[in-house]
Amino acid sequence: MFTCKINELLRPTKTKRLIFFLLSDTIIFIASFYLAFLLRFDFFIPYNYYDLFYYWLPVFIILKIVLLWCYETYKVNWSYIGIHDFLRIFYALSLFVVPIFSINFILQLVLNKASLPKSIILIDYFISLFLVCALRISKRVYLEILGDKSVGKRTLIIGAGETGERIARELNRKDGYRPICFVDDADIKIGTLIHNVPVLGKLDDIEEVIKDNKIETVIIAIPTLNHKKIKEIFEKVKKVGVKDIKIIPSISKMPSSSISVKDLREISIEDLIFRETVKIEEDKIKDFIKGKTILVSGAGGSIGSEIVRQLIKFSPKRIVGLEIDETEIYNLYLELQNIEKSEGVEICPVVGDVRNRKKISGIFKKYLPEIVFHAAAYKHVPLMEYFPEEVANTNIFGTYNMAMSAIENNVVKFINISTDKAVNPTSMMGATKRMAEMICNALNQVGKTKFISVRFGNVLGSRGSVIPIFLEQIKRGGPVTVTHPEMKRYFMTIPEAVLLVFQAALMGKDNEVFVLDMGEPIKIVRLAEEFIRTQGLEPYKDIDIVFTGLRPGEKLFEELLTAEEGTRKTYHKQIFIANISKYLDHQKIPEILEELNNLIEHNPNGIKPYLKRFVPFNNGIDEQQQVIQHSSKT
Repeated sequence: MFTCKINELLRPTKTKRLIFFLLSDTIIFIASFYLAFLLRFDFFIPYNYYDLFYYWLPVFIILKIVLLWCYETYKVNWSYIGIHDFLRIFYALSLFVVPIFSINFILQLVLNKASLPKSIILIDYFISLFLVCALRISKRVYLEILGDKSVGKRTLIIGAGETGERIARELNRKDGYRPICFVDDADIKIGTLIHNVPVLGKLDDIEEVIKDNKIETVIIAIPTLNHKKIKEIFEKVKKVGVKDIKIIPSISKMPSSSISVKDLREISIEDLIFRETVKIEEDKIKDFIKGKTILVSGAGGSIGSEIVRQLIKFSPKRIVGLEIDETEIYNLYLELQNIEKSEGVEICPVVGDVRNRKKISGIFKKYLPEIVFHAAAYKHVPLMEYFPEEVANTNIFGTYNMAMSAIENNVVKFINISTDKAVNPTSMMGATKRMAEMICNALNQVGKTKFISVRFGNVLGSRGSVIPIFLEQIKRGGPVTVTHPEMKRYFMTIPEAVLLVFQAALMGKDNEVFVLDMGEPIKIVRLAEEFIRTQGLEPYKDIDIVFTGLRPGEKLFEELLTAEEGTRKTYHKQIFIANISKYLDHQKIPEILEELNNLIEHNPNGIKPYLKRFVPFNNGIDEQQQVIQHSSKT
């Protein structure tokens, strides 16, 4: 800990700032002490007080600097000084008066020595307080009041609340953007000034405000806005020709400290279609995770890596990241190293394959995890149709290996990450994930480990998802490819999905298959159109969209909430429990797996027919028939 503080102190910018303030304060304290004498004696200091001046001067300087240091005033960035920082200066210099009066009293009454006049101590205190505070605020005064306001992009801030106020304040200090005006729907704010920036109208007036004030950049500074309102604002801003649109994170993704300019980012497809607030029981989840060792399989993947990142804020003792891809797990470890040190969470990257039973057993014995998030799986639907032996080996045998190791090592809770494709599966990927769910359910009858599965749909930004594919196609100049004009999918952003996985993990007792409410299904073609617009282009004009037809194993519509036996509600409005009527007998699992292993080795084409004996596959409705039926209705 001490070494870390020394290293911080020795950073060049911090060292320069420290030296500057130490020298400046020393000069201030010399000047304030001298001025106190001058004011006390009407600008003529008697000769018999010169000795007292030189005797007390170093005491005043050293004691003030020590107290300011103890109150951490030398760590303050003077561009961002605020009321709390001034209070620390006030406390430090006020505390200085107490020992000085005490020492002076002892010298005068007890030792019968010459003492300072009390008025000098008080005058010095007020002068020092004023000059130290004046120095600290000087840069902010210059940046916000005296700085050049004629440079930077003319900026409209949408939202005149606390977030908008902070953004305006910071923009006033920075080059690049110049806040010109606000818009806000609160009537009481219209016509007021915030940091000398006027609130000119409501959100409905955006187009007029942009035109009248020659706005070049728009910043959306309302963290609670949903995607419908953001899309409406986005379309208005684009309509009047402004291309530079920034937005702050949604309220669920805002940093723990106050929002600032550095948190601004370009508007994204998630903001336009999926920006919904996910509410979870953070305190209860923290109690569930805090101080525990957590193992995450597939930790280098999109879902697994986000689970690792978000686990950190709930203060586990150790996170064991298990991953077969050494590059992905190494990159994740590099990313989290600084967070690991600051949060006190041990991050243990482990390279291993969930299909290797002996390796997995050794990992569990070494780290003794108390909670397991099993996210390792093959997920690419069309590709896995050509490699049934691989997807069965990973998704079924990998899950079984993890689950049995969990039982053998008394893991408290095992959370199996599943998919909407496990509902009435038409693909090998969906069938193997459904089989993994059934194995986890069956193993609740064995040992003390509680097994639950969490089933959700597509997540934006994951490897193999449509967004990276669309982006690459746009970079090449198009066209963007979509399988069918009626193709629909449920979507959620990765951070939102992971938060709900934590909530489901907290709620799970045993034997449940939780289903996340993914909202309304979205047409992939609509998703493509909106994504093209976020890139500053027009669909079908700048970038064409072509339809390629359904691929092997794909459905036109994914079933999630109302499929098969249906679902029942939980106390969390975004989490349901699937009504499962078909279970495996845990005593028959070894026999089933032995036969499946034989098919993997000798007859991969027989795997899918074999799985149909246990998994409720789609009841003979092929994909093209679904297309015809739906097209006839619309």
